[in-house]
Amino acid sequence: MGFDQQKEVDRRRTFAIISHPDAGKTTITEQLLLFGGAIRNAGTVKGKKTGNYAKSDWMDIEKQRGISVTSSVMQFDFQGKRVNILDTPGHEDFSEDTYRTLMAVDSAVMVIDSAKGIEAQTKKLFQVCRMRSIPIFTFINKLDRDGREPLDLLEELEEVLEIDSYPMNWPIGMGKGFEGLYDIYNNRIEIHRPDRFDDERFLPLNDERELEMDHPLKQQSIFSQVMEEVELLLEAGNEFSEEKIAKGELTPVFFGSALTNFGVETFLETFLQFAPKPSEHETKDGGQVSPYDKDFSGFVFKIQANMNPAHRDRIAFVRICSGSFEKGMEVKLARESKKIKLNNSTQFMADSREIVEEAVAGDIIGLYDTGTYQIGDTLFTGKDKIEFEDLPQFTPELFMKVTAKNVMKQKSFHKGLYQLVQEGAIQLYKTYLTEDYIIGAVGQLQFEVFKHRMLNEYNTELIMEPMGTKIARWIDPSQLDEKMSSSRNILARDRFDQPLFLFENQFAMRWFADKYPEVELKTLL
Repeated sequence: MGFDQQKEVDRRRTFAIISHPDAGKTTITEQLLLFGGAIRNAGTVKGKKTGNYAKSDWMDIEKQRGISVTSSVMQFDFQGKRVNILDTPGHEDFSEDTYRTLMAVDSAVMVIDSAKGIEAQTKKLFQVCRMRSIPIFTFINKLDRDGREPLDLLEELEEVLEIDSYPMNWPIGMGKGFEGLYDIYNNRIEIHRPDRFDDERFLPLNDERELEMDHPLKQQSIFSQVMEEVELLLEAGNEFSEEKIAKGELTPVFFGSALTNFGVETFLETFLQFAPKPSEHETKDGGQVSPYDKDFSGFVFKIQANMNPAHRDRIAFVRICSGSFEKGMEVKLARESKKIKLNNSTQFMADSREIVEEAVAGDIIGLYDTGTYQIGDTLFTGKDKIEFEDLPQFTPELFMKVTAKNVMKQKSFHKGLYQLVQEGAIQLYKTYLTEDYIIGAVGQLQFEVFKHRMLNEYNTELIMEPMGTKIARWIDPSQLDEKMSSSRNILARDRFDQPLFLFENQFAMRWFADKYPEVELKTLL
């Protein structure tokens, strides 16, 4: 095949960027793409009026709201490494999508707003990273604005997330008084605005970590304060440990400002030194698949419809776990044991998609999908069947009855409904007897996006009637009796035809459990 598989795998770095909305995740993604030469200019979300939107925000609704609700994939080369960034939805209603994306990466970068600190959503996402023991790198953003004391932020990080931290650099002032970064790891000072001092961007420190040269920065009171803080951190703080970073027990912390593109390049260079290359993936039977195995394997962690409005296409995102992908290769779909030829595949560069000729473990490829794939599907070659572990699923809490406003639009209504449901952001149910459609989601925004996309992409106006919160519980079909259904526990089927009840509240569920003690209620199949 003309290339060294092991060498190619070893230079892959695949990570997700996680954060609370507004922490500056999209801006930092752009700056990283800028360094990799993947885009020529950064169009921050702030510049909405120019129409130069963030390259990773695909859908119209994102442009209107300035939030990322789909996770896209970007790839670029930097200093000999092939970097795959998976951007994730910042909005909490789409956390399910983010959880699944975190199953497809080898490390995560957590972006925190220096004025706000750790927010609830960040904590939830972080816990998924901890569950998988993947390395976490922290970027504390927006130092160009006034924020909280850096020591407070570190303390909060350690207390709330229960992880040790090691500051790789330390801010010298913030907001209008932001002078730069004391780079602990590289033993130098990075000047925020070299033009003010008419000199270099980096100033070297001596073995005692002092600035020997005579520099205006030394005259500022903030500088001596920073020197004291750094000394305290080095004496009383955690020790730097590559081993603990690899286990996800210690997070290296970088300060910077994505908007002014300060501290981002240093972060990227250091991150690539310590971020892991692709590792083994566990299978359902407790085995492990090595990224260096010759046979191809991968799993679908996301399905996205209509990424290109000009072509009504759906793309299944596949994380490659082993072997190498070649255009036109034949693979087996584990769920159905059928063979599929992978002719149409794509890779993602910021604002364009290129046909991928070959890819290896760590890479993410997009397969054009006509309804073949489901989230969690394993694709493989070779004699032995491989099935990777199930991806996390979440039981919806909010429900809506949904019908097409125009009865003549039933065909496009059904097509849109089934295609968007396969993406995994909303769940679809039918009432058992009347076959009314009900959709369930984790949050309200998912319904809005669904309605918007049904109208814009499938030309179908919807009538959506809120049913409020419900508790969904599945039952064994053999235990089903239609008489069990009432207005307080609606009997329905999911899209795989499995029966479930939608209970009005905990009280209704307990009443049912008392009345039918032999019926086992399950949260998810």
